Amino acid sequence: MAAVPADPQPQSPVPNHLAIIMDGNGRWARQRALPRASGHKAGIKPVRATVEYCAAHGVGQLTLFAFSSENWKRPPEEVRGLMRLFLEALDREVDELDRNGIRLAFIGDRGKLSPGLDAAARRAERRTARNSRMQLTIAVAYGGRWDIVQAARKLAGEVAIGALEPSAINEARFARALETAELPPVDLLIRTGGEQRISNFLIWDMAYSELYFSDVLWPAFDTAELERAFALYAQRQRRFGRTGEQIEAANC
Repeated sequence: MAAVPADPQPQSPVPNHLAIIMDGNGRWARQRALPRASGHKAGIKPVRATVEYCAAHGVGQLTLFAFSSENWKRPPEEVRGLMRLFLEALDREVDELDRNGIRLAFIGDRGKLSPGLDAAARRAERRTARNSRMQLTIAVAYGGRWDIVQAARKLAGEVAIGALEPSAINEARFARALETAELPPVDLLIRTGGEQRISNFLIWDMAYSELYFSDVLWPAFDTAELERAFALYAQRQRRFGRTGEQIEAANC
């Protein structure tokens, strides 16, 4: 669950939890006079490369923002195409993920997914549930504000039936009601495509995240750019409200 470490922790050169906003598929396609769907299809290759690189370099959790709660506002044809692409990619990739020891999980408002996609996601989760090399979490129909509201509603329901005292609700208890309850705090967020905002993604979990904004459009994102992000992350001193001197003393 997302929380600030109680004591200074040694800085790791590799983030334990990496989150990525994969932006730029449409612009990549437009630059090539291709339909937007071509950009979304081209975005599958860097997903594979990123998963492989992270698993090989000790990342424990990789969370990808595949489709936000706001993306339902896009043209219906594009949304339908994205849902078909998700389903096809699941059917095609789950065997490889399982062979490589990667656990697959999904977060988001599943009630908005088609029955077929929801069923495929649940099958993939069950199949890979025992894997422990790395967890790959896909955020679909997900929004940070939605997550916070549904957590508040869940806790309010427990209070209403007398199962929870309001005074017992603290940060830790609230975090356990989130969709991301099983995930550690995000160490590093990467957003591709040149935009510099978090777009309602993992709001609670990114309270102390390091941020890396890349101008590279997602279909062109490669391991060299990922290495640059990791190199910058390794140079940063994560203080969590403490002074630099406290962190240096703790690491001695």
